[in-house]
Amino acid sequence: MRVLIVEDEPYMAEAIRDGLRLEAIAADIAGDGDTALEMLSVNAYDIVILDRDIPGTSGDQIAERIVASRSGMPILMLTAADRLDDKASGFELGADDYLTKPFELRELVLRLRALDRRRAYSRPPVREIAGLRLDPFRREVYRDDRYVALTRKQFAVLAVLVAAEGGVVSAEELLERAWDENADPFTNAVRITVSALRKRLGEPQIIATVPGVGYRITTQPGSGRA
Repeated sequence: MRVLIVEDEPYMAEAIRDGLRLEAIAADIAGDGDTALEMLSVNAYDIVILDRDIPGTSGDQIAERIVASRSGMPILMLTAADRLDDKASGFELGADDYLTKPFELRELVLRLRALDRRRAYSRPPVREIAGLRLDPFRREVYRDDRYVALTRKQFAVLAVLVAAEGGVVSAEELLERAWDENADPFTNAVRITVSALRKRLGEPQIIATVPGVGYRITTQPGSGRA
């Protein structure tokens, strides 16, 4: 999952970002509304965490634009205002969820995961392919009924590959979906993570390298390449 945090208080924004990273949720920060709109136009986000009271284009205006775009991207609004009228107006603007400050990070994470499940309601919550069983909510992976312990980053990369259902996923897309905008586009982090992931999953290999293109889950085990 990759989210955009639209929050003008640097300390809070960074605390949220760092906390989400510990939960294998990639997060970028926009400190004002204009920056948020620019980032939304060039990056693919699963959810936006949106403070209503921000400099530049307001949080309310951003919410209206997201709804108008019909992208289906969920909006989780943050605000210090906890009156019922404030919450009602947020939902009327198109917010999918609402969280008042201060809040516990654990609650934010649970709400984000609930929104992500709701966003993907047409897909089964547990994915299965080529003998793999991946449960995104419990963060569990099994191969041929054998539990596979993965790091947060390995799980995030595998989740993207499994979601592609055998389709090829480029290294750039993996970097975008499992890391954040601060990741060096020339880094070898994707290759290293995929290599470690293959070792964790064991033989025969089911993550195939498509030379010059990317990676995919193969239904013909053993055809993967380093």
